[in-house]
Amino acid sequence: MKILFDIFPVILFFVVFKLFGVYPATAAAIAATIIQVVWVKWKHGKVDTTLWVSLGIIVVFGGATLLLHNENFIKWKPTALYWFFAIAILFSRAFLDKNVMRMLLTGKIELPDKIWHYLNYTWSGFFTMLGCLNLYVAFNFSMDTWVDFKLFGTTGLMLLFILLQAVYLSKHIKADHQDKPD
Repeated sequence: MKILFDIFPVILFFVVFKLFGVYPATAAAIAATIIQVVWVKWKHGKVDTTLWVSLGIIVVFGGATLLLHNENFIKWKPTALYWFFAIAILFSRAFLDKNVMRMLLTGKIELPDKIWHYLNYTWSGFFTMLGCLNLYVAFNFSMDTWVDFKLFGTTGLMLLFILLQAVYLSKHIKADHQDKPD
């Protein structure tokens, strides 16, 4: 359910695009992200920084798309978001001495420091690559192909990357407890 909630604006953008075109889809994505923020604030009292960033980026790039009637701005939106995450991960490590992935997963898994650093850098690299791939598809294929890629391609790549990370991490996760005899 969390994954569906997180990609709700993308799914809505896809459906509205297929029915009505890019400009209504962009407006729907902006509205959906605003609704997400309001819902999370109401339900949990606090909104994650990533959701605020996502809202800011969709409002800026989606707003420019609508105001200037230029679909190129919305095509840049996923790349801006992915590259923001990549830079935030690297910046936090280099200048704040914080490991973003460790902060996000604290209490869920325990890993050696070396593996936390690896995880941090691989996610930054993945987001960088995903941003580049988005631009390649956005500006070398039709709008319809880009919209399909935006939902199915990036979601599929994200799930595949998470699966590969899980397989790799499973070898390095520290045991939470010792096996107790019955």
